[in-house]
Amino acid sequence: MTVVDRFLKYVKFDTESSTETGVTPSTPGQMVLAKELEKELREMGLEDISLDDKGYIMATLPANTDKKVPAIGFVAHMDTSPDLTGNNVNPRIVKNYDGKDIPLNNEFTLSPGDFPEMLDYIGQDLIVTDGNTLLGADDKAGIAEILTAIQYLKDHPEIKHGKIRIGFTPDEEIGAGADYFDVEKFGCEWAYTMDGGPIGELEYENFNAAGVKINIQGRSVHPGYAKDKMVNALVVANKLISLLPANERPEHTAHYEGFFHLTNVSGTTDAATVGYIIRDHNRELFENRKKLMKETIDYINQLYPNSTVVEIKDQYYNMREKVEPVMHVVDLAFEAMTMAGVTPIVKPIRGGTDGARLSFMGLPCPNIFAGGHNFHGRYEFVPIQSMEKAVQVIVKIAELAANK
Repeated sequence: MTVVDRFLKYVKFDTESSTETGVTPSTPGQMVLAKELEKELREMGLEDISLDDKGYIMATLPANTDKKVPAIGFVAHMDTSPDLTGNNVNPRIVKNYDGKDIPLNNEFTLSPGDFPEMLDYIGQDLIVTDGNTLLGADDKAGIAEILTAIQYLKDHPEIKHGKIRIGFTPDEEIGAGADYFDVEKFGCEWAYTMDGGPIGELEYENFNAAGVKINIQGRSVHPGYAKDKMVNALVVANKLISLLPANERPEHTAHYEGFFHLTNVSGTTDAATVGYIIRDHNRELFENRKKLMKETIDYINQLYPNSTVVEIKDQYYNMREKVEPVMHVVDLAFEAMTMAGVTPIVKPIRGGTDGARLSFMGLPCPNIFAGGHNFHGRYEFVPIQSMEKAVQVIVKIAELAANK
């Protein structure tokens, strides 16, 4: 199968993860895809194939050289974001893109006026959504690229390489992708997540991340008799939101700037919940953001006594401190991209990957582009040529690791 064949197959599986179920994998569709991938790995003739009850898949392409070569790994995640449904994904290929608007359906249009990066791909072939779902290139493009590259290496034994390990994880989108990843069993000196965005991205810095859940208890009283009695939980929530710095929201930040991102608000007069995520590349600034959130809640409780409770949970940290001591793994990927005709773009991730947590678990794990744009929404697209280049980069990494 080509990388496109694989990708179009995988996006048909509904693998949207969920923060609400409390199990791993968080949704049953992820295990359905995992079993299909396990079947493909066996058909490919790989070794040491395992699928555990948490949905983690591992497999090995054995070394084909007698040289002493470090074992390296490639990792991708099976789930898609809960920000938009991944059910009934119906992708379409726009061949030889002409630089114009792409109608997704009668209501939504993918336009270079909104997404000017589309113009970088004139003459290429874009895979787009039908406007009703996300696409799932995050990270099913990564899965497709890894398996296509492994098949290429298997079919071309003249390309010498060491032991290569494959790992596919569940629940990355809800920050749980590394929860049950067995680094010792994986058995690699380092690995790469194929979970980046546009072609050329090479990242070994990411956000420090925390999730915030706020519960507000109001006091519901008939509005006709509410004077000096009612405490409207929705009004409390609105007050809380207004107190956090408006210029430090995702829509107003870029590069190394952190943010407070309001993810959900729900409730009634009686009770409400508010969700945030906190992000910053700098650890000190990250801790200060968490402190500001707690101080804001304390102030709310002064205005509305005993109304509000906050839970702040760290999710992952910036992998830079774990990767910098072994920068040769980044240099290797940089060289592989160059050999594949890709211009490396080394920059911080404005997000996180499984690789961030894996790096802190003893597996240095930089992130490489998977090729997609506009993840987590209906305007997501991926150029086919970018996926094909990602396959070449994986092959070149394997080749270079054996030759150096």
